[in-house]
Amino acid sequence: MKNLFSKSLSKKKLAVISASFLVFAAVFGIFLFETTKKTVAITLDGQEKVIKTHAETIQDLFNELDITLRSEDYVFPTESTKVKDNLKIVWKPAKQVKVVHGQEKKTVWTTAETVKDLLLEQKIIINEHDVVQPNTEEAIKNKMKIEIQKAFPLTLVNGGKKQQVWSTSTTVADFLSQQGIALKDLDRVEPKLHEKVKENAVVNVIRVEKVTDVVEEPISFAVVTKKDGNLTKGTEKVIKEGEQGLLTKKYEVVLENGKEVSRKLISEQKVKDKQDKIVAVGTKATYQQVSRGGAENGREFYVSSTAYTASCNGCSGITSSGINLRANPNVKVIAVDPQVIPLGTKVYVEGYGYAVAADTGSAIKGYKIDVFFPSNSQAYRWGNRKVKIKILN
Repeated sequence: MKNLFSKSLSKKKLAVISASFLVFAAVFGIFLFETTKKTVAITLDGQEKVIKTHAETIQDLFNELDITLRSEDYVFPTESTKVKDNLKIVWKPAKQVKVVHGQEKKTVWTTAETVKDLLLEQKIIINEHDVVQPNTEEAIKNKMKIEIQKAFPLTLVNGGKKQQVWSTSTTVADFLSQQGIALKDLDRVEPKLHEKVKENAVVNVIRVEKVTDVVEEPISFAVVTKKDGNLTKGTEKVIKEGEQGLLTKKYEVVLENGKEVSRKLISEQKVKDKQDKIVAVGTKATYQQVSRGGAENGREFYVSSTAYTASCNGCSGITSSGINLRANPNVKVIAVDPQVIPLGTKVYVEGYGYAVAADTGSAIKGYKIDVFFPSNSQAYRWGNRKVKIKILN
């Protein structure tokens, strides 16, 4: 009985010892497993953490972390690098970005930090006039859309003033809005607002305005003649001087870029009536006996002579017989005393030529004549001289 009890106790001790050994072995194994791990500092998409691992390579480490790497991801050092204690690893996962560049559209994977970095990565060159949305300093996000609008040169003519500008607009209306140009109701634009703008095109903004212009215009008076039997035939007398009237006209004027292109009469109003000039024309015939030595046909005699022009002081330019000297500057006319040489007599004046007695003058009395010349210089050259005159009829 004692022997049986002793054997039973020995088995229990053995079981306890075996269990203790197994626990020790497990604890030791765990201790050994943990103490043999390598400490690694890893930056995962900007977040730094420290981990312990038994991974042989960086690829194994990412497998261990259940991270699937893409070929576009940034991993440093490379995936095949052996893991060592205190190794520093950086991983930047690539982000998917849609890039719209003019007519070109493409989807790219990138690890660029900002839009600017992505453009450099894609070798897309932009200038100061190009428009990039979002702006170049914006951080890259997954599924982001980046649109680049390339600027092109245009000529803008605004109200006649020309300048060279850059634009990314698609229509004329967008372009004007981009340039901060406002249109008034009457303004015109070429090409039309809905049309697309093209490189090196000319956009012409024509400034149109309507204004009112009031103009005063004179109303010319007429010359009314009345026969007067008390006046000698060939003489005239002004009974009433003429006066011009006045008319105001209101116009609607259209200006384009400040220059008049059309005008339309809106209204007119008479401000002052004209007063016609009234002239009495003599009809009384004269029958005078020419004194001896006077103006008989073919008779020759000497007279003192002077010269005058149509523009002399007090001259009207119209002779007593009605000849307009200003309208007929080359006519040969002499002024006479009708009692010596009747008006209408044809004569020949020495040094002057053939002429007609068609004018009178207050200073022309007796045997004296005044010779007409078209210019002052000719009249001065004639001066005051005694000449022979011959009556031709």
